[in-house]
Amino acid sequence: MGRTVVVLGGGISGLAASYHLSRAPCPPKVVLVESSERLGGWIRSVRGPNGAIFELGPRGIRPAGALGARTLLLVSELGLDSEVLPVRGDHPAAQNRFLYVGGALHALPTGLRGLLRPSPPFSKPLFWAGLRELTKPRGKEPDETVHSFAQRRLGPEVASLAMDSLCRGVFAGNSRELSIRSCFPSLFQAEQTHRSILLGLLLGAGRTPQPDSALIRQALAERWSQWSLRGGLEMLPQALETHLTSRGVSVLRGQPVCGLSLQAEGRWKVSLRDSSLEADHVISAIPASVLSELLPAEAAPLARALSAITAVSVAVVNLQYQGAHLPVQDGSPPGLRVTVMLGGSWLQTLEASGCVLSQELFQQRAQEAAATQLGLKEMPSHCLVHLHKNCIPQYTLGHWQKLESARQFLTAHRLPLTLAGASYEGVAVNDCIESGRQAAVSVLGTEPNS
Repeated sequence: MGRTVVVLGGGISGLAASYHLSRAPCPPKVVLVESSERLGGWIRSVRGPNGAIFELGPRGIRPAGALGARTLLLVSELGLDSEVLPVRGDHPAAQNRFLYVGGALHALPTGLRGLLRPSPPFSKPLFWAGLRELTKPRGKEPDETVHSFAQRRLGPEVASLAMDSLCRGVFAGNSRELSIRSCFPSLFQAEQTHRSILLGLLLGAGRTPQPDSALIRQALAERWSQWSLRGGLEMLPQALETHLTSRGVSVLRGQPVCGLSLQAEGRWKVSLRDSSLEADHVISAIPASVLSELLPAEAAPLARALSAITAVSVAVVNLQYQGAHLPVQDGSPPGLRVTVMLGGSWLQTLEASGCVLSQELFQQRAQEAAATQLGLKEMPSHCLVHLHKNCIPQYTLGHWQKLESARQFLTAHRLPLTLAGASYEGVAVNDCIESGRQAAVSVLGTEPNS
């Protein structure tokens, strides 16, 4: 084949792209370039003083759907089956979800009975919101904010309590700014195709063919809600790196890319600090706004579309309490670990008001939240604070148009560049791994052997 593919970014998306390229029957030469000294991007696990694992980024991966199954398949291919720690469907952590509203914790209703009786913070049984949803006409706009969509279909309470919390939890974002079409494509599609979310989810489920393996079957049989790995989720990028090295992939760390330029014969020149690489194709798995600054002048329209995809920062505070347990959980372990995530789109407001974002401020806010919301009044025995700058891309209203103009430019100019990563079509770990796989498939022009 003799082709060289350079993958920009050694987070989980770039690692997945490199993995699938390296497993092709006739693999191209693959060079993975990472600006920092470590691989894995936002996935980072550290050990505390007593050996407990603290996750500084994602804490668990959902096994549901075709994408969840694909990630489990990857885990098996990497030989990590015995390291998997599942949360099974019958575990309290899988069954109990709480909303903190009006100074109190409320358990979210589960099962049919939960939907038929009033359950605070909702004033009426959720059954009525469902009934309302079934009778509402289809929306006419090509996109809508999550809040507007939820209010129109499910009513103001579900919009301002449930959907608002969901947007904070998944995107650290504001439901009045985020796009329903890009953030929750299955809900948007359900309304477009079946006129109703509920009907769409009922009728549209189970149609995508799913990969199959012993681990996938186990996850289905035990109804896993999510899973992690014994040594922390960072074991996944570490295993991918080991695999890539064994397959002859060149991994360059501590090498920020300074620019991309097109040579006369349609190849890329990838400029690094003190050297450069030549590539027949580039897969970019770095944030859209970072890529926008590396593109050559002739790709200015593409750079404009990409620079409009913004991201928010999140502070992650890991707290450990000795001998405490949660009032909402029976028999919690003696060394209780709590992860508090702060910030997101609300950090910008704080910064704009001239507030200094210090480690002390985040620790203080996190401890106050644990005390008022979870009743953990004592001082934590161990505390870690990390501010992740621009870690969660925000798919705001009209995000689809930015993707569309990027696609059109790439196609019209036949640029040998493929986009992957969290900036485009999903911020969860499964989405990122899938974006890397799809980038590899499009570069190879076929499904890689798995």
